[in-house]
Amino acid sequence: MIRKILLAGAASLAIAAPAVAQEVSVSGNVAISTDYVWRGVSQTNGDMAISGGFDLESGGFYAGTWVSNVDFNDSADTNIEWDFYAGFAGDLTETVGFDIGLIYYAYPDSSGLDYDFVELYGGLSTELGAGVGLSGYIYWDPDNENIYVEAAAGYALTETLGVDATVGNYSFDGGGDYTTFSVGATLATSVGLDLDFRYWDTDITGADDAFVFTVSKAL
Repeated sequence: MIRKILLAGAASLAIAAPAVAQEVSVSGNVAISTDYVWRGVSQTNGDMAISGGFDLESGGFYAGTWVSNVDFNDSADTNIEWDFYAGFAGDLTETVGFDIGLIYYAYPDSSGLDYDFVELYGGLSTELGAGVGLSGYIYWDPDNENIYVEAAAGYALTETLGVDATVGNYSFDGGGDYTTFSVGATLATSVGLDLDFRYWDTDITGADDAFVFTVSKAL
């Protein structure tokens, strides 16, 4: 779950409007991961995940969809997560960008277990120079009154290799709050594949940490 764009390489597509030609960027992504970890918690019971999605962007507006297998070990044997999202991103200043939108998380084969929910989100990001970038996001689930706050920092070692770290806190209306963090490295290869190796952990008592390796490709 997140706006689940592991990578989004764009192919531009020109669409003519009656008065003004509006350029729309269309992109897609596919990925295979050793685990699907979301906010520090496995969504596949520690097993592999295959995921992919499509996105479009025009003038700062974007919308897309993303799907992955899941395994909650539940009575319905839920196997599919299908997300839909839309938002608007742009620049507040020459160095600060913003991103606002919403995500609908759907579980179409959950047999009435009512897993579906919506989050509204907003974030800010900045480039500090010398390859360093910072971002912060807040996600709010209005139906369940849950809030997730995340901060991230990244550093580009080269044009193709970067490292990053995230820390987040998930607050639930009914209790059970926890903090999670991750550190990872991403490499864009010369054959068009992107490799991500990441360590996840939380302060949930008895929960397992996870090393996750992902191979993805922009379409």
